[in-house]
Order: sequence, then C-alpha cells, then structure tokens
Amino acid sequence: MKRSSVWLWLALLVLPAAFAIDPIAFDQPAQELRFQQLTEELRCLVCQNQNLADSEAPLAQDLRREVAEMVRAGQSNNEIKQFLVARYGDFVLYRPQFKPITWVLWIGPPIMLLIAFLLARGMWRRSPRPAGETPAKTTADAGEDGGEFP
Repeated sequence: MKRSSVWLWLALLVLPAAFAIDPIAFDQPAQELRFQQLTEELRCLVCQNQNLADSEAPLAQDLRREVAEMVRAGQSNNEIKQFLVARYGDFVLYRPQFKPITWVLWIGPPIMLLIAFLLARGMWRRSPRPAGETPAKTTADAGEDGGEFP
C-alpha cells in the first residue's frame, strides 16, 4: 500500500514536466533575453489571453520556433513584430500601435467608463427618495419660511 502511494506522488510530481514548454537554445544570452521579451509581448492566437511564452498551444509552439529563428538570423524586434502583424494582424500584439484602425482599442475603454459613470450618476440623481425622507434645509430655505438665521 505504501509503495503504491509513493509511486503516485512521484508520478504527480513528474507529470507537469511532461507538459512543459520545449526549451529553445541560443548561442548568446542576449538572443535568449530578446526572445523571452518578444514572446511575452506577443499574444497566442489560440489562447488569446496568454502570451506566446506561456501558451502550450501547438500554434504558439510553432510561432516560438519561428521567432527564435528570426532572432538567430539577426532580425530586429521591430522587423519580427511587423512580420507577425502582416501575417496575423494587430491582434498578435498585446500593445498594438496607435493608428486609425486601432483607435477603438485605445480610446474605447476610457470612453465606455466615462459613459458608464455618467449613466450611473444620472440614475442616482433621478432615483426616488424613500417615503418620509425630506431634503435637508439649507440656510437659504430657512430664510424663506420665516426661520431666523443663526
């Protein structure tokens, strides 16, 4: 009984390594650093909310290999990104360039928050007060209904 539980624990410890992302070797540490930075800035087209560095999708593995070859070939980060954008569109970048076609991505969220704030404020101002609650009197109101000013 104890022997089978030990094997089970060992299998559970080793199992994640079976699904680990294949390491890609580079000649220079600077190339590896560039590769890591690039794959963190590029989006997995299958997972959509993961970057290429973290994704285990087959397409992400192919793209990592392709990016690694481009880094080894000496292409700049900008050239690599332009190639991927030309092939897959602006969606492949986590931070797409600010251009007319991506204005909605950059300006849309703040505009939506402003609209939501204005709608909530308008609804709050128009909401009926509970029965029996009267608005607080101001000093101007006190003078109109005969009260004395302090």
